[in-house]
Amino acid sequence: MGDGKNARNEEFQSFMIGRWPRLMRTAFLLTGEQHAAEDLVQSTLERIYVAWRKVGAADDPEAYVRRVMINLHARKHRRRLKEFLAPKDDSGLVHEVADTGDRIAQADDRGALLKALAQLPLRQREAVVLRYWEDLTETQAAEAMGCSVGTVKSNAAKGIAKLRAIPGLAETVTHGGRK
Repeated sequence: MGDGKNARNEEFQSFMIGRWPRLMRTAFLLTGEQHAAEDLVQSTLERIYVAWRKVGAADDPEAYVRRVMINLHARKHRRRLKEFLAPKDDSGLVHEVADTGDRIAQADDRGALLKALAQLPLRQREAVVLRYWEDLTETQAAEAMGCSVGTVKSNAAKGIAKLRAIPGLAETVTHGGRK
């Protein structure tokens, strides 16, 4: 019986190590702050570990984990805890190191983009992050957000429109996102 538990633990550990950078990037884009992102990923993985037998057997464990993360973030947001996507003084913060293929890393002014992202309503931010930075399909984003495909389309379109309306970001959003 101990062998089965060890195998599950190894499977979970392998999953966690392989997905950590992507989970951190998603959490960072949702929360905007390195420590909050780490807390969100840690809380997500705590929940996933307890249910690993179910999660590991799912058709798409990564989608399951993403959904848990979105739900935890939304629950925190509903409690009105303040998030800071672009702190006024970020000199003491350790900044996220972007993946080489990360579209957001291509933006000339990452700080301005994160600040603009922080101004989007929660659902629009989730839709924009999942569709454009996580490169999920509308169906995958809808599953992660727990809503319809139409809601994802609407929120993503509204979010991108708001980002494009910000002076100086229009070119970044047009070149970095889908057309």
